[in-house]
Amino acid sequence: MAPKIMIPVLVTMMLLTGVCNTLLTKYQDLQCVRNCDATDPKQRHTFEQPVVQTAQMFIGEMGCWLVVAGFAIVNRFTSRSRGYSPIASDGLQEQNPILKPLVAKEEERVPMRGSRVLLLALPSCCDITGTTLMNVGLLYVAASIYQMTRGALVLFVGVFSVIFLRRRLFGYQWSALVIVVLGVGIVGLAGAIAPNPQAKPEPRSMVETAILLARVATDQVKATAQTPEALQTIIGVLMIAGAQIFTATQFVLEEWLLEKYAIEPLKVVGWEGVFGFIVTMLGFAVLHWTIGSTEQGRYGYFDAVEAWRQVTTYRAIAVSSVLIMISIGGFNFFGLSVTRSISATSRSTIDTCRTLFIWIVSLALHWETFKWLQIVGFVLLVYGTFLFNDIVGHPFRACVRRQRAAPLLAENPIEHM
Repeated sequence: MAPKIMIPVLVTMMLLTGVCNTLLTKYQDLQCVRNCDATDPKQRHTFEQPVVQTAQMFIGEMGCWLVVAGFAIVNRFTSRSRGYSPIASDGLQEQNPILKPLVAKEEERVPMRGSRVLLLALPSCCDITGTTLMNVGLLYVAASIYQMTRGALVLFVGVFSVIFLRRRLFGYQWSALVIVVLGVGIVGLAGAIAPNPQAKPEPRSMVETAILLARVATDQVKATAQTPEALQTIIGVLMIAGAQIFTATQFVLEEWLLEKYAIEPLKVVGWEGVFGFIVTMLGFAVLHWTIGSTEQGRYGYFDAVEAWRQVTTYRAIAVSSVLIMISIGGFNFFGLSVTRSISATSRSTIDTCRTLFIWIVSLALHWETFKWLQIVGFVLLVYGTFLFNDIVGHPFRACVRRQRAAPLLAENPIEHM
C-alpha cells in the first residue's frame, strides 16, 4: 500500500484507539463491584482502582516491544530470503510512515544503550504520578470533561519549556495560555454546576442559556458548589489539571533525552512501560502493606487483594482491562506514526476531534448531560491551543509585531494515553 494512502488509515486508527482508551477507562469506573443488589444507588460501590488502571497503561506500553520484535523478525527474514540488506533509516523515513516510530534520529547524538537506558525511568516516574492522578480524577468527572481538562497540558509544557529548555514564547503565545486556563476553568465550572448525569435538562436556546448563566452567576454557583457531587467534580478537575504538571515534566524530560541520545521512539515507549510497570508494582506492594492491608485502607485505592478480586471476578472489568491495554499500545504506535508523518497543525486538529468524539459518545450513552457552558469552555480551549500552535492568527496581529515561533518540543512529545 502506498505511503500516502496509509496516512488516513493511521489517523483513523489513532483516533479510534485514543477515543476507546478514555471511554473504556470510564466504563470500568462505572462497573459495580460491591453491594450491587442494594436498592439505594448510593450504597453500591463501583470499580475504583486508579493504580490498577495505571499498571494497565504500562502493560499496554510494554506491548510496543511486540511490534519492535515483529518488524525485526520480518526485516531479517526478508533480508535473508531476497538477498539484500535493510533500507537505511533515511529511506525508511521517506518511504513508509508505519516504520517511522522504528527509526532513531542519529545526527550528532549518542546511541542510548546499556546503562543509559535507565534514564528513561525518570519520565516513567512522572508518567506514574500523572496517570494515577488523572485516573482518580476520572472517577469524579464525565469523560468529556476529563479529556477537555487535559488541555491544560499546553500551559505547563509552555512554561517548563521556557524555564528548563530555554525556549522563547512570544506575547500572543502567553495570551493563548491565558485563554487555555480560562477554558479549563469554564469546563470545570460546567461540571460543578451539573455533575449528576440525571440532572435537569438544560435549555437549548441561547436566550435561555443567557438567563441560566445570569442566575448561576448570582446565587446558584454558590449553592450548587456546596453539594457533595459538585465538590467531588471540582476535586476531580483539579486533580486532572494538576496531573498535567507531571505530564509536562515527562514531555520535557523526553525532549531533553531525545535531543542528546539516539533511540527509536517506539523503544522509548517500550522501555518506559517496563520501568513504569516495575515501579508501579513495587509501590503498590508497599502501599498495600502499609495502608491497604489495614482496616482503614480496606476497599481503598491501595487494597491489592480487593483489586485482584475485582479484576478476576467481574468479566466486564477483565475484558475492558485487556481492551485498554490493546488500545494504549495501538494509540502509542499509531500516534507516533502520525506525529512523524504530518504537521503539528494536523495533530492539533486530530486531538480536537478525539475530544469531540469522546463527548458525543458519552452523550449518546447518557453518561452525562449536555451543557452549553461546556461548549464555551471547549471553544476557548481549542482556540487557545490553535493560537499557541500558530494554526489561527491573533485577532490583533495588525497592531503587534508577529514572529513565527519555533516549536517548543522539536522532537515531538510521545503522548502515551
